[in-house]
Amino acid sequence: MRLFFGVVAVCLMWALPQGATAGDPSVSVRSVPGWEAVGRLNIAGRSMCTGALIAPNLVLTAAHCVYDQHSGRAIKPTSIRFEAGLNGRRIKAARTVTKVAVHPKYQFRRQGQSQIGHDIAVLRLDRPISGSEIQPFAMAAAPQRGDAVGVLSYTHLQATKPSLEQPCHVLARQSETLVMSCRVEFGASGAPVLAVTPGQAPRVVSVVSAKAAMGNRRVSIGTTLDQAVQLLIRRAG
Repeated sequence: MRLFFGVVAVCLMWALPQGATAGDPSVSVRSVPGWEAVGRLNIAGRSMCTGALIAPNLVLTAAHCVYDQHSGRAIKPTSIRFEAGLNGRRIKAARTVTKVAVHPKYQFRRQGQSQIGHDIAVLRLDRPISGSEIQPFAMAAAPQRGDAVGVLSYTHLQATKPSLEQPCHVLARQSETLVMSCRVEFGASGAPVLAVTPGQAPRVVSVVSAKAAMGNRRVSIGTTLDQAVQLLIRRAG
């Protein structure tokens, strides 16, 4: 399975690093209540991303995940499969995507070019996932600089088991983009950035768009959930 991930170039400061890690596997995903709402997106059997259930029939992910990285064409929705709560050989729930709604300001660019900004998409599933199986994540406003967050993703290093990095921190915020200390890997595109507060259910505050470097420091880029997300939910639903 070929994996892809967005490439970052922000004011010539960012470069795609080699050998970035995928989070600390010693941190158990079971420390995040409702982690099964995160799943792997199997895209036409050739590539993968990560997505998060935000309604019984809706999945939030990165917009660039739904484009062919070489042709630039939109991928047929029904060739995308959402595998929620995938853990080894066990899948909590699996559904086929029937419709895709992409942020109206997002413009796809092939690998090797900047793909940050408005990198959000909402996918509609062929049938809802019962709340008795999985509870969708709620969404919240973007975090501020210095706030602690977590990233839960599937990667080419752990394609069948979720990887959790928590805590990492927001290093900078500009417009709809976050720079975070989370060190993600190929396949983590579309992964939810979670605000995890003790005693509260985790909330999605951003979506992973790319990995990058700030000097010699490995970082990740997230897209915040602006008002257009509600538009995407209406279009997809």
